[in-house]
Amino acid sequence: MGAIEYRRGNALDLEAVIELYRASTLGARRPVEDRERMGAMLAQANLVVTAWEGELLVGVARSLSDFAYCTYLSDLAVRVSHQRRGIGRELIRRTREAGGAAQIILLAAPRAVDYYPRVGFTRHPAAYVLEGGVSP
Repeated sequence: MGAIEYRRGNALDLEAVIELYRASTLGARRPVEDRERMGAMLAQANLVVTAWEGELLVGVARSLSDFAYCTYLSDLAVRVSHQRRGIGRELIRRTREAGGAAQIILLAAPRAVDYYPRVGFTRHPAAYVLEGGVSP
């Protein structure tokens, strides 16, 4: 496997991003069949860090941040073929660095619940979700 290069920015080929989501298993929990929605998710993210092996997109950290208080890390995806190489940890580190003093907040995918404590996150007991389309 080659060297990994990290970049910032969301000017990415949408098909490459969708393919990465599928190759990382995150595609099972994201609307990858809805190209318009995936495009909006990518376009509206204001902090995106990617990992590349040559021309192949191997990882992404997609976030929304105010760069002062909080950064919501909405997606962390690394190709299954590239996992256990520190790519996810580095994407998080670079997201944190770019976010300044902001804390990183996320909702863990069920298969990743044990991963986040290993990279320094602490569980928060009072998180709530209001699903899209549900009125408060």
